[in-house]
Amino acid sequence: MNDRFIQGIEIEWNKLENHSYVRQIPALQFEDRLEFDNNITFFVGENGTGKSTLLEAIAVAYGFSAEGGTRNYSFSTYDSHSELHHAIRMYRGYRRPEWSYFLRAESFYNVASQTEEYRKDSMMPGELYYRQFGGKSFHEQSHGESFLALAQGSFKPNGLYLLDEPEAALSPQRQLTLLIEIERLAKQGAQFIIASHSPILLGIPDAKILSFDDGVLHECEYEDTESYQVTEMFINNREYFLKRLLDES
Repeated sequence: MNDRFIQGIEIEWNKLENHSYVRQIPALQFEDRLEFDNNITFFVGENGTGKSTLLEAIAVAYGFSAEGGTRNYSFSTYDSHSELHHAIRMYRGYRRPEWSYFLRAESFYNVASQTEEYRKDSMMPGELYYRQFGGKSFHEQSHGESFLALAQGSFKPNGLYLLDEPEAALSPQRQLTLLIEIERLAKQGAQFIIASHSPILLGIPDAKILSFDDGVLHECEYEDTESYQVTEMFINNREYFLKRLLDES
């Protein structure tokens, strides 16, 4: 039995305007139910293939702010998300997550600022409020430090976590640390849906990888992802690769 918090989704195209740009994204033109039958699902693909658009729509349809945070974060600094969430039909499991978070790399600064506002409203001393975030405000940490503090302090077993390019602020070493956290929590009942380009994170054993490349949403193996292939090619043939690229430019 599929006991994930989000078991699957469908897109109800009749709920979108005919001129919606979402209709022009090839990989999103699937008609069958998209199943989430693994505790870790990756969305991969070139920029513009729709992976972040779909992840964001799932998050908003589930009840998150489009800019990120927990489901208790109800703010908006700029309405930039697509209308796709209106057309998401979501199939939820019988379990309810004990914890949840939507992380967007591009709007994390706004979430950090909102976290500070919530701390002020709570009248709680900073050292107590930020204990779960590495002991201090996100704005007092580097981008990478705050990302990792969030994951290590706020992500817990039996939670639902939607992550959009979480590797953006992390060094390779910190990506390995995040990999360990994701794999550990998934074994303890957490569900992750992650849009990523990271050949490190994509290497998590037994994760399901859905590719948005080639215009058709399809499952693929780790070694078939462009992130892996380009990284492997560059590392193993760096001098030749650079010579070809720079000569052509």
